[in-house]
Amino acid sequence: MSRTKKITAIVIAVLVVAGVAYGVLGGKKKRASIEFETTEVKRGGISSSITATGTIEPVTEVEVGTQVSGIIDKIYVDYNSVVKKGQLIAEMDKEVLVSELQSTKGSYEGAQAEYDYQKKTYERNLQLYKKGLISDTEFEQYQYDYRRAESNLETTKAAYDKASRNLSYATITSPIDGVVTSKSVEEGQTVASGFETPTLFTIAADLTKMQVVADVDEADIGGVEEGQRVSFTVDAYPQAVFEGKVVQVRLGSTKSTSTTTSTTSESVVTYEVVITADNPDLKLKPRLTANVEIFTLDKKNVLCVPSKALRFYPEPPMLSEGDVVKDCEAENKVWTYENHVFQAHPVKVGLSDGVNTEITGGIAEGAVIVSEAVLRGQGGQPETPSGERSPFMPGPPGSDKNKNSEKPKE
Repeated sequence: MSRTKKITAIVIAVLVVAGVAYGVLGGKKKRASIEFETTEVKRGGISSSITATGTIEPVTEVEVGTQVSGIIDKIYVDYNSVVKKGQLIAEMDKEVLVSELQSTKGSYEGAQAEYDYQKKTYERNLQLYKKGLISDTEFEQYQYDYRRAESNLETTKAAYDKASRNLSYATITSPIDGVVTSKSVEEGQTVASGFETPTLFTIAADLTKMQVVADVDEADIGGVEEGQRVSFTVDAYPQAVFEGKVVQVRLGSTKSTSTTTSTTSESVVTYEVVITADNPDLKLKPRLTANVEIFTLDKKNVLCVPSKALRFYPEPPMLSEGDVVKDCEAENKVWTYENHVFQAHPVKVGLSDGVNTEITGGIAEGAVIVSEAVLRGQGGQPETPSGERSPFMPGPPGSDKNKNSEKPKE
């Protein structure tokens, strides 16, 4: 290669390096710009919520059993049968119970006859005793026989009443209007009534009114109150959102143990929260699992601004030549920007859900305020990588002010 060509190649390389350096160090800065995002003060909703899981249950559900042992003779209902209060739903074999009733009835009638005889004998001899015609010993014997007959009558009457009541238990009726949701027996099956009454049927009162029993973690239960709005979903209808409200926060807690690693575990305490929900189309079925969202903060149609607007402050790096900052002494304030003037407006704040904050005074609905400043490069994309703070973003109030800042005149 000739000397002239070498010199030419070196010059070209230097120019390329210089161009790249300019593009990185100088050109990019020229392409970067600061933009102020604005938002309108308007009405909206402010809400915050907690999540929990629960189980769908009927509001009223009754387990129907029997207090006597025996064989199920007839069953007149099945799953999903609609029943009325007092309707016959099953019968047990009554042969043994009828025999027992007849036996106790005979004993009772015999005891009644003995009682009547002993009573008349006692009353007759009482008059003779008062006249001194019989001895004390004889009268005491008549009195004893009368009292014993009376006691025997009461015992046999109790046995007769029990046998009659047991016979009535063999006729099983529905205690409420509702729908049969569970059937645990079949015809011919023997049921034994011991210390616990065996459950034959489960009847739900009204499936158009359901409730969710949700388990709320102890860290969240402090914010849950009766009357709060609730939304929930079930896996059976993933696209449907059901609405309800809290009607009861139960004081009883449940403590369970969850394993975090192979060697450690921790106790989890939860409280039951009862939520009512309408179910007109019967989509909600008993025992479905519900994913619950309880709105512990829920205000609608309130004046609000983005919470980040209350953290904005026009600091020197973001100001253009001729910009003026008119600050004020206020704990909470928002800013307007017009004709190169940043004007602070002291505001009164209410509730906040972290994203939006309620404004209760200080600025009118419809006002346009600055919510944040963004450093943008070529193509309008933010220059600051996600998770890093831009030097042009607002710092906390109390930072060094621009030399052009002004306090409003008294």
